[in-house]
Amino acid sequence: MMQIDAQRLATGQDDDTNPTVTPVPPTRRSGGRGMWMAAGGELLGSFLVCFAIYTAYVFGTPLYGTNLAFIAIATGVAYGVVTLVFSAFSKVQLNPAVTLAAVLGSRTRPLDGLLYVVAQLIGALAAGALFRGLLPLSQTLTSKLWLAFAVNGFDKGSVSATALNGAGAHFGIMIAIVVELVASLIIVAMFMRGTDDEDGSTQRYAAGMGLAYGLGAAITFPVSGAALNPARATGIAVFAQGQGLGAEPLGQLWVFWVAPVLAAAIVSLVVVGREIVSGGRIETESHDDGEDVKVYDSEDPQAYAGMVAGVDDQYDAQGYEAQRNGAEMSSGEQMDAEVEQQQSQTKSDANEGVETH
Repeated sequence: MMQIDAQRLATGQDDDTNPTVTPVPPTRRSGGRGMWMAAGGELLGSFLVCFAIYTAYVFGTPLYGTNLAFIAIATGVAYGVVTLVFSAFSKVQLNPAVTLAAVLGSRTRPLDGLLYVVAQLIGALAAGALFRGLLPLSQTLTSKLWLAFAVNGFDKGSVSATALNGAGAHFGIMIAIVVELVASLIIVAMFMRGTDDEDGSTQRYAAGMGLAYGLGAAITFPVSGAALNPARATGIAVFAQGQGLGAEPLGQLWVFWVAPVLAAAIVSLVVVGREIVSGGRIETESHDDGEDVKVYDSEDPQAYAGMVAGVDDQYDAQGYEAQRNGAEMSSGEQMDAEVEQQQSQTKSDANEGVETH
């Protein structure tokens, strides 16, 4: 894609007579080897994030009584570090909701997005299987005691179910949907903002995503165990099914898909609406001097060719005008010279007449 300042060309501010074309680095397009490398990054990144979260939540909470701050920090660091490490492959989405937002916002091609979601799910399932196989079990220490802190749920499946039952209360489905929706809105919005600038800092983007996930975990963990990510919720739910938990994880899993997907749709709608209002790909921006500068997209051949032809016509018109002005100036100067010569001759004749008398 190339952007051309038509005003600058038309006014002849450049020294060259040909229009100056400023190339803009093209947006990276997925395809071939790059697409598969990005998918591999999604798979491995999802595996690392999910395994880190399962481990931190399960081993930290029951053994050491870790607080909410630890959960939030561990979640944020896991996503932030993995995002930074794999940023060389892609923007590292790691989350089906984020990928959906990228597709709806035209940041990722639909086929690539589908491949990324599959990779994310495979990575999460691999992490869940490995984690489930590594749990230390005995007759008194069953998998139920471990997995209760890793699965996501509400009501009897909430991590706070035991504490709330004593008071005759519970976190129902409505509050679970609301907190997961709000947290997902924050995460998806941060992703869209972080990928809005192609020249943005990778470190800043990774830090922003880490903070968004950390805040989301602080909001949702007491209610639903901080899913935030459909792949993360699915990876552990499959291997916690039938383990005697208060509620079967797969029966409540739909909530942790619906809320993030809805958040992705909302954020994408806002972003697309903003782009439409701002004028789309071909727009006229007002400068401080009140004049308009048009930005053309070279991917539209007709608009681009018309613009170049218009600039050429303006240059031809300017050249003709300059030649005509130059010719008029030359004729005027010649006439002035002739008048001055006649005046000098008349004055000379007058002087000779005076001397004769």
